[in-house]
Amino acid sequence: MKLLKSQSSRIACAVLTVAALGGALSGCVALVGGGAAVAGMSAVDRRTTGTQVEDQGIELRAGNRIGEVMGDKARASVTSYNRVVLLTGQAGNATDKATIEKLVREQSTVRQVYNEIEVAPFTATLGQRSQDSLITTKVKASLVNAKDISSSAIKVVTENNVVYLMGIVTPRESKRTAEIARGVNDVTKVVRLFEVVSEDELANMVQKAAPVTDDSAANGSH
Repeated sequence: MKLLKSQSSRIACAVLTVAALGGALSGCVALVGGGAAVAGMSAVDRRTTGTQVEDQGIELRAGNRIGEVMGDKARASVTSYNRVVLLTGQAGNATDKATIEKLVREQSTVRQVYNEIEVAPFTATLGQRSQDSLITTKVKASLVNAKDISSSAIKVVTENNVVYLMGIVTPRESKRTAEIARGVNDVTKVVRLFEVVSEDELANMVQKAAPVTDDSAANGSH
């Protein structure tokens, strides 16, 4: 019983931490539902700083373009990670769904697009969106609470109780993260859209991303 209480406390603390970070990093336009700002996160993100900025730009430009062309004919959210884009939401017909994807592919720096937009009426109520946000927060909190993965390497998007996972991960991390997400209440499906790299590739990536220190500056010499 003490163990369960301790575990619950850790998860609760993680939820509060994720919620606080989410509030601090919010402020994107409505169409860019999955794109959290990366300011201040460069040190723990596996993308380069330039790629993080470019991902924000893709989300903003593509989201604005979709809004201009589609108006209220569709509800689309754009999430970009390492210039790979996830589209979620609803469109009234297959033509509108294809048009949204075309608008995103027109962004010159986009490498790949996963079009998960449903051809369905716009039925996402405020209650459903709130539940999706809560699921995302719980998944992130569970990842933070896990000791064997880097939660900062994972982007989580939830649409109608389906959890989409993006990031640069190893095969072990991919499997482990999916297991954690499936264990969260109300999750009906987990979709992995990871960029999978080997342990050696990840080690090289982390080494290259490590900040370069100036020993002479640290010693105060000129």
